[in-house]
Amino acid sequence: MPYIDAPNLSIDVDGTAFAYRDLGPRDGVPLVLLNHWGAVLDNFDPRIVDGLSRRHRIIAIDYRGIGASSGTAPVTIDAMARDAIALIHALGFEKIDLLGFSLGGFVAQDIVLKAPGLVRRLILTGTGPAGGTGIERVGAVSWPLMVKGLLTLRDPKTYLFFTSTANGRHAAKAFLERLKERKAERDKGPTPPAFLRQLKAIKAWGRQAPQDLGGIRIPVLIANGDNDIMVPTVNSHDMARRIPGSQLVIYKDAGHGGIFQYHGEFVPKALAFLND
Repeated sequence: MPYIDAPNLSIDVDGTAFAYRDLGPRDGVPLVLLNHWGAVLDNFDPRIVDGLSRRHRIIAIDYRGIGASSGTAPVTIDAMARDAIALIHALGFEKIDLLGFSLGGFVAQDIVLKAPGLVRRLILTGTGPAGGTGIERVGAVSWPLMVKGLLTLRDPKTYLFFTSTANGRHAAKAFLERLKERKAERDKGPTPPAFLRQLKAIKAWGRQAPQDLGGIRIPVLIANGDNDIMVPTVNSHDMARRIPGSQLVIYKDAGHGGIFQYHGEFVPKALAFLND
């Protein structure tokens, strides 16, 4: 089943209904996907999900208060990580692989440090560590480009996720078209209050004290574009230096959405990493 046809599911966790989609083979360790600021289930790139789901069970989730999940969006990464851990246990999983993009990468790091033994392998994309360079300025960087999107009648992710080169613009157009492929039972977009609450969590992450990433003792793959303006690429290099034995992939002429632009290269790399 392709991701665009995967049914919308829900599970109650301590009174909160968490929305998710579940696809791929039933055997093996499932791969849980955590997405970016304001993202709902339909913001996961179907090419990446479909590529990974050919060999792995995929669980894509909505955060509390986002999309079809009930409740109020948390204002800390700590709370999002605790939600995700509770959700993973509610689904009956004792061991998972984890892929976090952007905000999802913040949450993924916190999950690994909070629940040693839960995560087998970790993929961090377009993301950075607590206290990382420029993370507290995500809003300041994003608002002008969101306005530009309104004025030019383009999705702001055109400017936020991709470079302004011909390659970047072509990749942006292709990515945004992929996000429209699902026609039925699409997820609900984030409400403005939820969007702002998540931004508060991002700012707090950027301002908090660094975590001990040297304590992460599982295999880690880090990927980003070479010109990420949202979570500056220097943060990917920083995480790679601090996480023992981690692998780093930097895509050329690519921004925050480097894995979307280079999905044809990222999926095989991720599969090889997960199956190593």
